[in-house]
Amino acid sequence: MGLVKAARVRSSGEHPAPMPVVLDLPTRLAALDSPDAAGRRRAVRDLAGESSAVPALCGRLLKEQNLSVRTALFTALIRLQSPAVVSGLLPLLRLDDANLRNEAIDALQDMPEEVGPFIEGLLGDPDSDVRILAIQLLGTLAHPHAPGWLVDVVETDGHVNVCAAAADCLAEVGGPDAIGPLRRLARRFPEEPFVAFAVDMAIRRIEGR
Repeated sequence: MGLVKAARVRSSGEHPAPMPVVLDLPTRLAALDSPDAAGRRRAVRDLAGESSAVPALCGRLLKEQNLSVRTALFTALIRLQSPAVVSGLLPLLRLDDANLRNEAIDALQDMPEEVGPFIEGLLGDPDSDVRILAIQLLGTLAHPHAPGWLVDVVETDGHVNVCAAAADCLAEVGGPDAIGPLRRLARRFPEEPFVAFAVDMAIRRIEGR
């Protein structure tokens, strides 16, 4: 809760002691646009427990250039983890800023239960780059359905790079039930040697486990 210090006047003639005054939410949200980075960091910390501030915090990420403020924003959003936070972070996967995309993925991997309902939509996105980023997220997301989602990708996705990314992730999280789909993937793209390599490596890793 945002606080500022106000004076408490004492009849004894002593120096006034500070007392807290509560700032309303619009005032605290406005502080996110402070021209001073330190002021923006304070505003983020002040809003860290406010679920209603999620849209404003995510919106600030789109224009924040100061690294320490961005770090504070992501920390606050991870603390507030919710479907609203996921909805606010997913658009970052479409940005040209690779650092911001990666930071968003790092934040999302800390909230597997909240991200889960969004995965199928991401894997069905018409943009292959978004699908690849979703697969990268699955590779680090501690979600029990991750291997199954990745198997669905290697079975059905028509983009070779998306399938190769899924094969790479299955090397880390896949089980024996992924071996058959991986072999079928290699047969779907016989002219792409890097797919055969990814499949071979994934199967070796799975069998080795």
